[in-house]
Amino acid sequence: MSEEQRSEDKLKRWRLVLGDQDNNGVSVKLSGDDAAMDIALSSLYNRKETDGSGKERTKSGDLSSSSPKVARWLGDIRKYFPSSVVTIMQKDALEKLDLKRMLLEPELLSSMVPDVGLVATLAALGSALPNKSKETARQVVRKVCDDLMQRLGNPTRQAVTGALNKARRNNNPRHSEIDWDKTIRVNLRHYQSKYKTIIPQRRIGYGKRSASLKDIILLVDQSGSMATSVVYASIFAAVLATVRSATTRMVAFDTSVVDLSDKLSDPVDIIFGVQLGGGTDINRAVEYGQTLVRQPADTIFVIISDLFEGGNNNDMLKRVYSLVNSGVKVICLLALSDDGAPAFDHRNAAYFAEIGIPTFACTPDQFPQMMAQAISQGDILQWAAGQGIVTTK
Repeated sequence: MSEEQRSEDKLKRWRLVLGDQDNNGVSVKLSGDDAAMDIALSSLYNRKETDGSGKERTKSGDLSSSSPKVARWLGDIRKYFPSSVVTIMQKDALEKLDLKRMLLEPELLSSMVPDVGLVATLAALGSALPNKSKETARQVVRKVCDDLMQRLGNPTRQAVTGALNKARRNNNPRHSEIDWDKTIRVNLRHYQSKYKTIIPQRRIGYGKRSASLKDIILLVDQSGSMATSVVYASIFAAVLATVRSATTRMVAFDTSVVDLSDKLSDPVDIIFGVQLGGGTDINRAVEYGQTLVRQPADTIFVIISDLFEGGNNNDMLKRVYSLVNSGVKVICLLALSDDGAPAFDHRNAAYFAEIGIPTFACTPDQFPQMMAQAISQGDILQWAAGQGIVTTK
């Protein structure tokens, strides 16, 4: 490619970024695919234009007038932009142009590129979806869930099962629990010829029963700001439910509390079982979660919430302290998503950290190892520091 062609390509890119009226001297004509890309961008993002009197005015996107127009636009962006850009543009369209109303139409819904953000939006629409759109919506959610299960399922099962197997080994047995055959074998190198005996520096016990080694309780905030976290939590709950050595419960809450544990065989059912939106009553949710705790020392209690409490905040803090004091391993995830640092209640987060609850935002790819650390009683804060995760202190 010649220097002249490289310069022209650079000008075209700037022209697409700035738009027609905001080109600031970038005078280049677009044609073919470049022109089509410009139209797609201009339809979504506001551009400034000058009217006859020289005043600037905002030119609004024109996608919200009809479903066929939106469907064509969705087809165009899939044709001209990479999938990562399509995902961003779809999300911006949903927020800027109120396309949620149009998602009630199955023809438009089938045109969307399935992604986690779209699934979160469909979950938020919930019961507002008309019957004619529900099957299409389930197909969209099913595709995203299948993709996520394929990506996250095996790493989660491997990490959690490995940690459970380690927990099953009894390395600090009482005298009656010692497996003498294995203990002698591993300590042969400590044979003392002078005394004609073995010093058992490491004692091996009989393995614990595999049933219900750990109880995992996921308490998931389903307020609107936690939409993406709900999707990922549903996937992980479904995966954890397949691990036989653990018992998994999932509870979703806003101002009400819904136990979704009977739906864990299918993440799609979990997602459509939540009702995103409304307020937040963490205290009420923790109160219900406490009733699920059977053996505190073997319970991992994960609160997935931004900690903005709409209920009784003081009672909530007392309940959480009571859980920690009883021996339950409590972890707070301020977000479970790839969306970056979330907004959260800093005072509640600081209190959680003060009483020994690891409190931080976690990505889906980090979640399996985080759970493995919790199961094997590792230092979660040290693990988080190694991952570059900023924890609340």
